[in-house]
Amino acid sequence: MTAPLPLTIITGASRGLGLALARTLRQRGHRLLTLQRQPEISLEAVGRTPVEQWSVDLTDPVPVARRLRDWIAALAPSDVTSLTMINNAALLVEPGPLAGADLEAVSRAARSSLEAPLLLTAAFLEASAGLGVARKVLQISSGLGRHAMAGSAVYCAVKAGLDHATRCVALEEARHASGARVCSLAPGIIDTDMQVQLRGGDPAVFPEQARFASFKSEGQLDSPDTAAAKVLAYLDRADFGAQPVASVRDPG
Repeated sequence: MTAPLPLTIITGASRGLGLALARTLRQRGHRLLTLQRQPEISLEAVGRTPVEQWSVDLTDPVPVARRLRDWIAALAPSDVTSLTMINNAALLVEPGPLAGADLEAVSRAARSSLEAPLLLTAAFLEASAGLGVARKVLQISSGLGRHAMAGSAVYCAVKAGLDHATRCVALEEARHASGARVCSLAPGIIDTDMQVQLRGGDPAVFPEQARFASFKSEGQLDSPDTAAAKVLAYLDRADFGAQPVASVRDPG
């Protein structure tokens, strides 16, 4: 009989922060379920705990959420010691004003970066409620969800929506004795594809381009591994969820 393990579900685990989180958690002995466009082969070589990778399209999130709900509902209480959902995946659009933006790109970004986390969180909370184990939901947010920036309306909007939805879910879960702890967390500035896109933006339509270029030139960016360590340290805090919207920079 296989011993129960902590189980973590991560979206966007094929690169960047998501992959760093998945690698670290598997090294720590977590069972993993990852959801991404393409499975990451290198993840199989890290650790010995079970890992299942789904190739999914989060721009069409309803069938993914249904599949996740059914998968969690099939778990037995003896299968897991705890259950955590990390919504990390986000789809970017080209930096620039909303006027003139590619409409399909805006729609895809909104679906994968806000609609998908909401649906996956709903599926997670519903299906896991009867397992009788500690549950956490971590939404990977951004400082841009709390501060407006010209040329990034879509990204700012989806992260702000994620923050406020988490505030609502925290109130809902607090009504239950065994409710999940939830938090929408800004992970700091990370050297990922998003930063490459922002510092490579056209200054004529993205006035903040020089600032993002300076983050790289001045060494202000965390590596994905460094950022993952900070995020997981926050996830492990005894007061996780006390503030539904937070930052890794918040004092412990």
